[in-house]
Amino acid sequence: MNTPDQSPLGKSSAYQSQYAPELLFPIPRQQKRDELGLTAGSGTLPFFGVDIWNAYELSWLNMRGKPQVAIATVTAPADSPNIVESKSFKLYLNSFNQTRLAGPDALLALLRDDLSNGFGAPVHVTLTSPEDFGAIRMGELEGTLLDRLDIEVDDYSPAPQLLSANHAEAPVEETLVSHLLKSNCLVTGQPDWGTVQIRYVGPQIDQEGLLKYLIGFREHNEFHEQCVERIFMDVLRQCQPSKLAVYARYTRRGGLDINPWRANFSTGKPGNLRGARQ
Repeated sequence: MNTPDQSPLGKSSAYQSQYAPELLFPIPRQQKRDELGLTAGSGTLPFFGVDIWNAYELSWLNMRGKPQVAIATVTAPADSPNIVESKSFKLYLNSFNQTRLAGPDALLALLRDDLSNGFGAPVHVTLTSPEDFGAIRMGELEGTLLDRLDIEVDDYSPAPQLLSANHAEAPVEETLVSHLLKSNCLVTGQPDWGTVQIRYVGPQIDQEGLLKYLIGFREHNEFHEQCVERIFMDVLRQCQPSKLAVYARYTRRGGLDINPWRANFSTGKPGNLRGARQ
């Protein structure tokens, strides 16, 4: 069973430029879900969702040796057995740099097969070619901005006890957003910067407590997907909304951004608008 400390993270790497699918390093999701009380065999997960990856540094050669470029978007289901460690993902993508392929369809077929094997479930892959780059739109997550609140913070580790909701009043429907999410890589400690959106229906959540809780990830070491699932479960347990969705847009590292989304009600798959910081 792969563990994060066995991954290429934090280690010198020889960048292969010929196709090498064995570079992908899957890590079982269950290892961190156990910490959240989501034990294997306990039934269905209390959420569904996807991880949306955007790969901006993708290049290969055509059959005449001319370089080609594209942006890849990979959507992996949250119920897949594995995540793929991001540095291994980058090394894998770089292995196409000097690989000759018959065309974008040949590349797509390899990406779908290899990444589906890595995640342990079918993934969806699309390519955006240079002639379509101009159509890529940017936009920010919508919602009431928590960052407007003037608060004092002295704890920089996740503290679920900060979360509370007003169960004495009628339920509300709200969408809340913060740009102050920061966590750190589980292995290297490098900072990961993100914007998080929380949509819910239920007792009104105390916004100051929620903002302090989110800022509490600032010195926390976990992968992006794990942080979003921790936020989802803590809000669900502490505030007891009937409907909840958590979506985070993280800034890119190594030409990759990772954007996990978890929900327990049907909202439609979230859009993939690139934020200003991405």
